Amino acid sequence: MSDRELIKTRVRIDDFGPFDCKLDPDHTWNGLLSPYFTLDTTRELSAQTLRRAEDHINFDTVHVIDGFEDSRDTVHIIEGHPFRNGRPRAVAFSIRWRSVGRNQDAVSFAGATPKSRKAARRSKVTGRGARRAVVIHIDWLHLYEGGELAVQVVQPSPDGLYGIGGWEWAWDYDGWWCACGTDWLWHEATCKVCGRSRDPQPEEEPGDCDCGCGALREGARKAGDILRELVPAATAAGLIVEDGHPRLISVATDSGIVWTEDDQDRGPFDYERIGGADAALHQALRVSTDPEALSAAGWIHLRNDQGIDAYAIEFPPPLPKQ
Repeated sequence: MSDRELIKTRVRIDDFGPFDCKLDPDHTWNGLLSPYFTLDTTRELSAQTLRRAEDHINFDTVHVIDGFEDSRDTVHIIEGHPFRNGRPRAVAFSIRWRSVGRNQDAVSFAGATPKSRKAARRSKVTGRGARRAVVIHIDWLHLYEGGELAVQVVQPSPDGLYGIGGWEWAWDYDGWWCACGTDWLWHEATCKVCGRSRDPQPEEEPGDCDCGCGALREGARKAGDILRELVPAATAAGLIVEDGHPRLISVATDSGIVWTEDDQDRGPFDYERIGGADAALHQALRVSTDPEALSAAGWIHLRNDQGIDAYAIEFPPPLPKQ
């Protein structure tokens, strides 16, 4: 990982976030991102996971444990919601602070036994040396199943950045609205339509209306741009929306359908392009799913007997290159 490969941007998962980060925009899996966070941002992320975990029994949690390079060894217990059978669920681990930053085995895990619980109650972080931090990521859902990666120590990169949830969580780019009615990814700091900068923006609502149709049109354009990288003549697509998450089922040119989801990886598109297009449409649907906004944006609802929300969309032409 080097700064030449990474861009500064923001990511989120629906209403979780946004968080400032660095990431490689070309290093994705099925459209999912792998962001890296500073320690301060990791603390913000940790706080949000802990709040979510209060109401969601299996929500992953991230914990930042602080100490000093000359601290004595400490023992820690992190409690989770009990399993459904009433069995206590907890993670116990010890930290050898003198090894933090020098040895990846500075943290060792053990069972949350009466002995370890007693040791945790007696543990106090001491020392006056350089500050150290240990970041723990707990996947509570897989902990009961004994998954090897259910509890992880998130090691910092040489630049002091922490990769959390990469290719596991559904990280997506955060975006911003321009006053001209178009939306952009956070790192696209200048609107390519009107030339306005992301900061500052006028306080009025973007565009001529606030129904969300502008975001839906822009999402279709971005999806088209992604697919046109491999099929320049792509003009339209069919998709299904389930629980707010769109899934492309076909792509067409003026000459006819060139890909359906039955083609899987045999057609002209790879998983990266299809996943990226799905992600662009999902970002637009986060702004609005109102039927009038969808209609105004040119999303044609397809009637069917299965009660499925299916749509046909046309891709707006790509923006002119600056």
